[in-house]
Amino acid sequence: MYKVLLVTSAMALSSLATNAWADGTLTGAAGGAVTGAVVGGPIGAAVGGVAGAVVGAAIDPPPREVVTYVEAQPAPPTPVVVEQPIVVGKPIPADVVVTPIPDNPKYAYTVVNDRHIIVEPRSHRVVQVLN
Repeated sequence: MYKVLLVTSAMALSSLATNAWADGTLTGAAGGAVTGAVVGGPIGAAVGGVAGAVVGAAIDPPPREVVTYVEAQPAPPTPVVVEQPIVVGKPIPADVVVTPIPDNPKYAYTVVNDRHIIVEPRSHRVVQVLN
């Protein structure tokens, strides 16, 4: 009975995912919890939920046309320097100005430390580092 309740709850949770959770973390967590519950019971649900969240948060690389567009953009006249390392999956500082990609609003770019950076405009999370 407990398994049925857990699986049903996880499925209901996954159906409530909205565009605000588009990064896949919620969907990955719910899917992992369902699979874990079926395979390993309540403990499997907990482990599967964590593993699913990690996999769901993985970042897909941007389409080739986005990369080509960003590579063709000139560096700004005033260089932007950031002391922290620029790492895929981590946000860049909020005060760094990003420019939206005209044909693909899912991405934006900036040039930091003489490197072109593709980011998610909403969160400033680094998607790809070029150069």
